[in-house]
Amino acid sequence: MTRVLLAEDQGMMRGALALLLDLEEDMEVVAQVASGDEIVPTALEAGPDVALLDIELPGRSGLDAAAELHERLPSCTVLILTTFGRPGYLRRAMEAGAGGFLVKDGPVEELASAIRSALAGERVIDPTLAAAALSAGPNPLTRRECEVLSAAADGSTVADIAARLHLSGATVRNYLSAAIGKTSTRNRMEAVRAARQNGWL
Repeated sequence: MTRVLLAEDQGMMRGALALLLDLEEDMEVVAQVASGDEIVPTALEAGPDVALLDIELPGRSGLDAAAELHERLPSCTVLILTTFGRPGYLRRAMEAGAGGFLVKDGPVEELASAIRSALAGERVIDPTLAAAALSAGPNPLTRRECEVLSAAADGSTVADIAARLHLSGATVRNYLSAAIGKTSTRNRMEAVRAARQNGWL
């Protein structure tokens, strides 16, 4: 019996997925969580074979949790199941050790099949997204540029960002300028938008 952990913040979606997977003769949903902060502690307690994780969750993201889960519970195969099929998310999921990446608008019957394939050691990736990720190329932003852009997303001033990240104002301006150039945008908010659309933030 394959033991499954579900991480999904929308109650109705989480309940529907649990119901569908429990109908499979060889699967049992042993844990359900609604926030990213609950994923690792719950997985360590429940010991699932597979963790199905959404990306955008309250608390930490599913991608951050996937990386820690891969490190602390290597016997658990991680599959990302998300609404947001962005090329950058796919790359980050693979770097975090995920065994697969699926989008929620795919056929329901493919989910159980994908879980079985991932458990057998295959990488399971939505084909449309795989093609998009190849054409999009890697994330051009450095880790620091991503941090500064994320801090700028709420409209914070350069001084606020500098204080929050323990940087000088000039350094923050340099990072923002570099990010704007690399995303071919006109200002920091457009750069934030472009980075989010590509799944780099």
